[in-house]
Amino acid sequence: MLSADELALLEAIRESGSLSRAAARLGKAPSTVSHAARQLEARFDALLFDRRRYRLQLTPAGHLLAQEAARLMLDVSRLTQRVKQVAGGWEDRLWIVTDEILEFETLLPVIRAFDALKSGVTLRITHEVLTGTWDALRDGRADLVVGATNEPPIIPGLRWFELGVMDWVFAVSPRHPLAKASEPVEGSAVLQHRAVVVADTSRRVDVRGYGVLGGQPLLAVPSMYAKILAQCEGLGVGWLPRDRIAGLLKRGDLVEKKMADPREPNLLYVAWRGDHQGRALEWWLAQLQNKRLASRLVKGIDIIATTW
Repeated sequence: MLSADELALLEAIRESGSLSRAAARLGKAPSTVSHAARQLEARFDALLFDRRRYRLQLTPAGHLLAQEAARLMLDVSRLTQRVKQVAGGWEDRLWIVTDEILEFETLLPVIRAFDALKSGVTLRITHEVLTGTWDALRDGRADLVVGATNEPPIIPGLRWFELGVMDWVFAVSPRHPLAKASEPVEGSAVLQHRAVVVADTSRRVDVRGYGVLGGQPLLAVPSMYAKILAQCEGLGVGWLPRDRIAGLLKRGDLVEKKMADPREPNLLYVAWRGDHQGRALEWWLAQLQNKRLASRLVKGIDIIATTW
């Protein structure tokens, strides 16, 4: 590896094109700079400086050395910063997995506030669906999960708190046959029509679905946003977050149907493994316990305000 002085020498010669100007830039005598240049060539047993032209230039080997040395110096600087960061209690990286039912847009102000801490922690934010969210924590693919549904499973060292409650409404397109069905709508009537579901991302075979009747035909889609769009198009029926489709219900793009078997609200959870808790995780947990933020995450964004 090159020293900082050697790297500065290469850069000074590359930019100035002469030993005298490089010496002036470095605050050294030309003879000192010339000697250092020859020592560098002897060290690598390679011609690094092209002295045949009027303007002194780096040879291809010299260019390669300068570029790679600069990269290595930057890597060392970053590594030094990361070591100090971890020694100070900050994690190197924090992996947050949200259930897909939460919208990424609602997290943007929190990410911005975290960036302002200048902690150096790399954030990785991904999403899973239903059981897949808990699986991410169990399998080590998450340091923190946000918006996980149903009761927390048995996971060694698991810690959690409730984020909030999500209310659901059974909604159909006004063009769908169920729109004119008498209320309360019985399960036997629903069973005749295709349900739109957000596919569970769990790798296990015992995955579950919500609000789907046994034997009912399914259209599996990748996100809640896609599910809402599909139901607006009359491609199927199902339960949707009430707050997120309030504008669509008001405008008549979706019709709420009273059901004989209503769906209970879902408790959403924040969970983490208590055996790996650094300053970044602690900061995020403190934010997520703020009632205003929790409410914003659970309610989401009325889709009509961003799409139609």
